[in-house]
Amino acid sequence: MADDGSTTNDAQGYGQEGAHEPSPGLRALDRLVGTWELSGDVGGTVTYEWMEGGFFLIQHVDLGPEAKGMEVIGHERGLGAEPSVDIKSRFYGSAGDTLDYTYELEGDTLTIWFGERGSPAYYEGTLSEDDSTLSGAWHYPGGGGYQAISTRIG
Repeated sequence: MADDGSTTNDAQGYGQEGAHEPSPGLRALDRLVGTWELSGDVGGTVTYEWMEGGFFLIQHVDLGPEAKGMEVIGHERGLGAEPSVDIKSRFYGSAGDTLDYTYELEGDTLTIWFGERGSPAYYEGTLSEDDSTLSGAWHYPGGGGYQAISTRIG
């Protein structure tokens, strides 16, 4: 109870008082919004859409038997805390797995690290000037990985 007899709630507004605008780095991912068909060493579709408010980008993944799930992409921000510097994500797979990633779009180059920035397991791809294709590959430590070409279909 406050000194004036009223009650207070430290979590009032659930940490959203004076909510920040989505960061420029996160807003840059708007180039991904839409549905993409994947080809190369992997097939399927992914769809990106903004969650209401624009603080999180949702990716729906359907790579057939390889992987199905949903990924939530945005800055981590605990109750009353400042947003994380890096853009983070968590993938929730239909088999019950959860995988964490870090995103960065610098110019036309999209980099997605498995886990933390600088991880030896990462995706690097280039968006075309008209944002109709994203061509790149996953790279794994010790070699390996796969090529993925995404073509916007919606």
